[in-house]
Amino acid sequence: MRNKIWIVVSSALLSACAVGPDFKAPEPALPQQWRDAAVTADAVEQQWWKQFHDATLDGLVERALSNNADVQIATLRVAQSRVLRNAESSARWPNVSASAAYQRERQSENGTATRMIDLIAPAGNRDQIVSLLSEPFSVYQGGFDVGWELDLWGRVRRSIEAADANLRMSDEDLRDARLSLIAEVVRGYLELRGVQEQLRIATADAAASADLVELTEYRVRGGIVDELDLATQRARLAEARSSIPQWKQQEAQLLSALAVLLNEQPGSLDAQLAAAPTYTLPSTIAGGVPSEIARRRPDIQRAEAQLHAATAEIGVAVADLYPRITLTGSFVQQSLQASDFTEWGSRQWSIGPSLSLPIFDGGRRRAIVEVRKLDQQQAAVAYQQTVLRAWHEIETALSGYSSERDRNRELSTALAASREAYDIARVRYNHGLINYLAELDARRTLLQTERAYSQSNIQLGTQLVAVYKALGGGLPE
Repeated sequence: MRNKIWIVVSSALLSACAVGPDFKAPEPALPQQWRDAAVTADAVEQQWWKQFHDATLDGLVERALSNNADVQIATLRVAQSRVLRNAESSARWPNVSASAAYQRERQSENGTATRMIDLIAPAGNRDQIVSLLSEPFSVYQGGFDVGWELDLWGRVRRSIEAADANLRMSDEDLRDARLSLIAEVVRGYLELRGVQEQLRIATADAAASADLVELTEYRVRGGIVDELDLATQRARLAEARSSIPQWKQQEAQLLSALAVLLNEQPGSLDAQLAAAPTYTLPSTIAGGVPSEIARRRPDIQRAEAQLHAATAEIGVAVADLYPRITLTGSFVQQSLQASDFTEWGSRQWSIGPSLSLPIFDGGRRRAIVEVRKLDQQQAAVAYQQTVLRAWHEIETALSGYSSERDRNRELSTALAASREAYDIARVRYNHGLINYLAELDARRTLLQTERAYSQSNIQLGTQLVAVYKALGGGLPE
């Protein structure tokens, strides 16, 4: 399968003197399978669903993107990741905090403070000094504290890098949710229109069968045909009518599924989607070149961001093996009297570096480094698997679309021939040139071909959606 991962280099390295004013870059070569599926090298349309030229479908997609709950949740996760990234980025700057306090205190007469009094105070004055010092007093204090970690080993820098990668993962999750939602809405809409077409065919068939029953009744009364033809026609009418409830049930299910995607109440789309469809299937697919797939598909971009984040986490774990040096400082005003609080003599301050050196932790930090390395290896394998799975999906989608496209073309030819054959058979039967069985056979052939062609249109549309999703599609800006 790796040999099927086509990497196309579309730009040639030409010197300036070799490129004349009339130079035209050659068209990029596309794999045979892409050409078989009518995929062109044109850039993928950002709003690819508009190639169906259906205003109703365009409106459904816009409403889904605005209202879908999964997209809203993914959007909130992006916002959450952005806030977390900002929180990690704040570690690059000094941490400044202000504090203020007022305390009413009393020292114990028998506490540790009296030990110094016993050592330095005259024996006769001890009780008086202890009594004075144990009287309640007030302390007024306020100031600022500053701390700034020097990122000598890149711990903060790598943490920010990991947060950036996590933010990118959230962005790609949102893109994937939007792309999947668009594909589901378009697929559901095309399936709904196909079922409505099948319902129309079944209803028209039942109406035609009812007319034929009435005509056969007249012929029986006129002695032209016998009761066997009439019984056969009535059975055919009942058979045609029996398929109508089934198609109506499928129509209701698809309408409900679309309403769920749009986060709307059941039945809210019934009136809007009751009108006849107007969409057309595009004859070609603007798919770009294979080398652009990795930049378009959200799952590949997310796997790449996950690998990036895992690599950055190794740097964070390694930095924790080294000392942390933090510059600290404080400036405080402290006084026992409120009137003295602003005096310059009430100041006290400190400044200097602090060092935190890991000496022994039982191997915990080194174990974390090994865990982060294993995480990176898993992310690398997951990235390779994602890329391989993407190309499998592309190959399957293109193969399915190409096959259904050929089948649809043959069914279109068969439908035209069946319609012509039925018209001839009906005219001959009405003039008594052939019996009823010949006309019935031509009618059934036409009906089967119409249903097969309608189902093929459904399959062709859904396969087209699968191709655009597999190629990474386009997303609205």
